[in-house]
Amino acid sequence: MEGKEEDVKLGANKYSERQPIGTSAQTDKDYKEPPPAPLFEPGELSSWSFYRAGIAEFIATFLFLYISVLTVMGVVKSPTKCGTVGIQGIAWAFGGMIFALVYCTAGISGGHINPAVTFGLLLARKLSLTRALFYMVMQCLGAICGAGVVKGFQGKNQFTALGGGANVVAHGYTKGDGLGAEIVGTFVLVYTVFSATDAKRSARDSHVPILAPLPIGFAVFLVHLATIPITGTGINPARSLGAAIIYNKDHAWDDQWIFWLGPFIGAALAALYHVIVIRAIPFKSRS
Repeated sequence: MEGKEEDVKLGANKYSERQPIGTSAQTDKDYKEPPPAPLFEPGELSSWSFYRAGIAEFIATFLFLYISVLTVMGVVKSPTKCGTVGIQGIAWAFGGMIFALVYCTAGISGGHINPAVTFGLLLARKLSLTRALFYMVMQCLGAICGAGVVKGFQGKNQFTALGGGANVVAHGYTKGDGLGAEIVGTFVLVYTVFSATDAKRSARDSHVPILAPLPIGFAVFLVHLATIPITGTGINPARSLGAAIIYNKDHAWDDQWIFWLGPFIGAALAALYHVIVIRAIPFKSRS
């Protein structure tokens, strides 16, 4: 026993100095700020990866609209909300699909699935204007197709009667209320995207494993819980446009500007906050 105790003591004192772990083990070499993307990059147009990324955005937004709008249809169709997934279920459908789709497409296109996210990343110089415009077009086309498939399943009459999953400002709220809800909701989403994908944070907190799609999807879920009663929750211009085009009723088009202006303002504010506040914080290892 004495021999074993001596071995334990020897092992415990083998290293006289405390070894740094976690953030204390980080050095300045662990972090490298990626260069800003050029505004125009004509060379992308001749690259297959550019078009592959656009296809990924189209498919992801198509699936996003298909699942989310179909969920909304099911809730609205039921005479009693107790027999459906309710608002919480709708929020989970949106947030869960974003989590799954960002996870699937992040390595191909970055997993934007939202023109507001693309716009925010463009302002922060994370991608070129060429790629941003291409992504937005593909996202909108995917959203239109996704909502169209839902209409095909539901039938024109029933789809129209159930509201088509279109975003409108709810009764009792002003257009200013709706715009404010979209601005704040999109800020939460895009701010989360910047935080979850920040290279500086990944280097500094590498001892804390983080799956980026998880907080992004959770942010979408929480924002939907808060703003479904106000606007039905847009925070994604492609989602709002796709449903509005397939539904094609005046009251959906009357509020459509809110679901573009609000998310773009929210994304711009999140990008500004990231560039001025977050990116300006010097990287320091905790040694």
